Amino acid sequence: MKSRTIATIALLPLTLLIANCAENPVSGRTNFVTMSESQEIQIGRTEDVKVRQEYGVYDNKALQTYVNEVGQRLGHASHRPQLKYSYVVVDSPEINAFALPGGYIYITRGILAYLNSEAELAAVLGHETGHVTARHSVQQISAQQATGVGAALLGIFVPALRNQLGDSAINLLGNALLSGYGREHELEADKLGAEYLYRTGYDPQAMIKVLGVLKNQELYDAETAKAEGREPRSYHGVFASHPDADKRLQEVVGEAGRIPPGTGRVNQEEYLRMIDRMPFGYSEAQGFVRDFTFYHRDLGLAFRLPDTWRISNQADRVLAVNRSNDAIIEMRLAGRAQGSPADILRKELGGARDTQSTTINGLPAAIASSSIRGLPTRVAVIFLDKNAFIIGGQARTGAAMQTALPAINATIASFHAMTEAERNAVRPLTLRIINAPPGARFADLARNSPLGKNAVSQLRLLNGLYPNGEPASGQALKIVE
Repeated sequence: MKSRTIATIALLPLTLLIANCAENPVSGRTNFVTMSESQEIQIGRTEDVKVRQEYGVYDNKALQTYVNEVGQRLGHASHRPQLKYSYVVVDSPEINAFALPGGYIYITRGILAYLNSEAELAAVLGHETGHVTARHSVQQISAQQATGVGAALLGIFVPALRNQLGDSAINLLGNALLSGYGREHELEADKLGAEYLYRTGYDPQAMIKVLGVLKNQELYDAETAKAEGREPRSYHGVFASHPDADKRLQEVVGEAGRIPPGTGRVNQEEYLRMIDRMPFGYSEAQGFVRDFTFYHRDLGLAFRLPDTWRISNQADRVLAVNRSNDAIIEMRLAGRAQGSPADILRKELGGARDTQSTTINGLPAAIASSSIRGLPTRVAVIFLDKNAFIIGGQARTGAAMQTALPAINATIASFHAMTEAERNAVRPLTLRIINAPPGARFADLARNSPLGKNAVSQLRLLNGLYPNGEPASGQALKIVE
């Protein structure tokens, strides 16, 4: 959750409706498109501002410079070297990368933790550069307009939530790694990315390694999703089998060219040095969850969430959904602390409602039980410093609310100003690079890990050794502290 508001995405200009045909910069074939290159660049420039506002740019100048330099080499070697490319690390824990039209490319802090070399970083950036050079997003917009999706294109660049938790996925139009464009466009982006790797001295096989990282994430998520009672995520969206065994992928990457073994740029040591001490999961600026308690230092608050509910820290709110998917808890800003909590609560509820003025852990508050759009709701407004916060829960039915109400009430009652002891003792998780001790096994490293019951699998994923690998003595190894 960020303390800034989310920008409203404006409608795209009506000039985009003027259809024309243009030669594709990669294939040379004529594509039906609804915008010129200059319009494409303008859209990217406009939406870039909004992406930065919503997700935030990761505050590490050295890492930003490093990632941009790797990306610029790829962009200059691409089929559209005239574009002014931008490669930015966004401050999101999700495992993703995406592109906007015109050369605006983003990689999440979350995926950086799971890559193991500069070559793998270049593969991710190369894949997204391939989407830009082949104008995949432009073609997608054009196809939607042609089939009557409409001139407004409402929210086409707004990250869309897949479900109540949203998977916290950056689902922009240019999103490739998480949801995909479809197999043919994805394979073309893989092929182009591999070609750009070859042109810049990296081994194109790094593309297959990266896709293996994503497939392993998918396999791991399928295991944990079953235990958590949710739908698993799908990464890259095109591989039924592991990329190592995908014949078509092997063919398109192989076409990029072959670098003699041991001669391609890898730069593992420098890459690991750059991500050492990077936040793992949510950063301090976003607020973070430790042991099912959410902390936000800038806003000065903390509250505990039910330990069996699925938690999602989104850009403007914190959500939790129960196992049966019929109740939700939410906390978000409700503006400035002006008037009384009861006044703001009645406004939030859409008019005069029965509210009870009270205090919660010494903070001015008001609480009410109500029905919103026919759904039973229990909600409170709490004043903390200059801000008003709304926190509460909602269920699909009265029976579901009866079951969920103790957890909702406990969450409301736990809201408090963050104490000095909490500020001193609780920190976000941090990625660290160590050398594996002789005879080390992940079970040993996981014993004191803050990653919890899935620590062994998580450590294997972080180090490219999922599902059953073990570290070699002296190997550079990622752990989480």
